[in-house]
Amino acid sequence: MSERKINPGGQSGQNGNLWMRGLMMLIFIFCLWVARFVLLTVALFQFLNLLFTSNTNQNLLDFGLSLSVYQCQIMRFLTFNTEKQPYPIGDWPSS
Repeated sequence: MSERKINPGGQSGQNGNLWMRGLMMLIFIFCLWVARFVLLTVALFQFLNLLFTSNTNQNLLDFGLSLSVYQCQIMRFLTFNTEKQPYPIGDWPSS
């Protein structure tokens, strides 16, 4: 997997890109915060569903998986391990 290398210091044209990336990072930090809250809610509902029905809900399993992958994508972007922007800029991960 080859990723584009980032050069934070450099030409002034790259400076604008760096500020844009910083703005995107702030947006994705907020998205990550919301996604973690939603994941905790999904986990609680899955636990309650298992408690009362003795079965897991397949829709919650699939959504929980894609939500976990989404959070991983955000963290990879925030830590400069990838330049591929997650949802809502990119596609939602499939489960």
